Amino acid sequence: MGCWGKMLKFAVNIHKIMSERKLKIGITHGDTNGVGYEVIIKALENPAMTDLFTPVIYGSAKAAAYYAKTAKLTPLNLTQIADAAQAKGDHINIINVVDESLKIEPGQESEEAGKAAFAALERAVTDLRSGAIDALVTAPINKHSIQSDHFPFPGHTEYLESSLGDGEKHALMILCNDTVRVALVTIHEPISKVATMVTRENVLRKIEEFNASLTRDFGIGHPRIAVLALNPHSGEEGMIGTEEQQEITPAIEEARGKKINCFGPYAADGFWGSGMFGKFDGVLAMYHDQGLAPFKTLAMNAGVNFTAGLDYVRTSPDHGTGYDIAGSGKASEESFRQAIYTAIDVVRNRRRHEEATRNPLKKHYVEKNKKDNVVLDLTKSDD
Repeated sequence: MGCWGKMLKFAVNIHKIMSERKLKIGITHGDTNGVGYEVIIKALENPAMTDLFTPVIYGSAKAAAYYAKTAKLTPLNLTQIADAAQAKGDHINIINVVDESLKIEPGQESEEAGKAAFAALERAVTDLRSGAIDALVTAPINKHSIQSDHFPFPGHTEYLESSLGDGEKHALMILCNDTVRVALVTIHEPISKVATMVTRENVLRKIEEFNASLTRDFGIGHPRIAVLALNPHSGEEGMIGTEEQQEITPAIEEARGKKINCFGPYAADGFWGSGMFGKFDGVLAMYHDQGLAPFKTLAMNAGVNFTAGLDYVRTSPDHGTGYDIAGSGKASEESFRQAIYTAIDVVRNRRRHEEATRNPLKKHYVEKNKKDNVVLDLTKSDD
């Protein structure tokens, strides 16, 4: 391609990016006694952020003002709206979902804070499902205080699967940053139950879902996936457990038969310790701490929790409520900012993937008559 051709291609790409509709990103305030508002305020205080997307906060203007003052942060100039459809593109919009009598107690677990967290999540998920917002970024919740008849789940991921999966889609938890992506076979399960859930069917399904997400959500062609073992030393050929031989290895072999590039099972300690994760596009761990403890050590403050496997995009920072520093202004906003960037990237990657795989070739039908073969292009209309 010549110089002018390259310049034209560059100009077309820039025009395409600039002409894309600015995304509406919903943001839930999480536990109102945690660091949620502090990381939200810090992440959105740069005016350039509203050039990138339109924020719609589901929360409390009162709580936002309280934490800006208490943590000595620059207050956000919030535009209060009643509905996501009213969101203004160059403003930081907020929908009040809790009563102004909300009691705020930084660092304290409370039933009231749990109810406020659920109120924001429920409203935001309703809007996400309807298409009123393009993606959702959630601030941390307290998994104990949010429990109720409406939220009998161990975390965001399971709630979203129940609310948005329609009984057919399964949520896949992926922790990611610029260098590593870790998915889980089991999520918030007690260690005593993990082995019973590491079955050939479950492992195979997670490999397939992970492969699909790496392709569609992250834009990686033919991703390479490492699958970790469950037992120490990968079971030592059955001496320290048989899950590798009976469940994990058969799942890997079946996935490879489906043209998925997956390898393993690898003993987790040597895999992480040797830096072998750098040779793969994704790592599938068998349980929560096997994957997330190394990831959070590597990711520091820039890790993102992404809920894959659903038709909707949701991300969050990879940290918790931070009760010990809530209200002090010490919480880093970097993970939350990266969660916003990741949500935007995933939405755009999905749209590009759908565009690239939609009707790659027109179908032509041949109608034969007595005189000639007439080719009819039935993909064209008369409009």
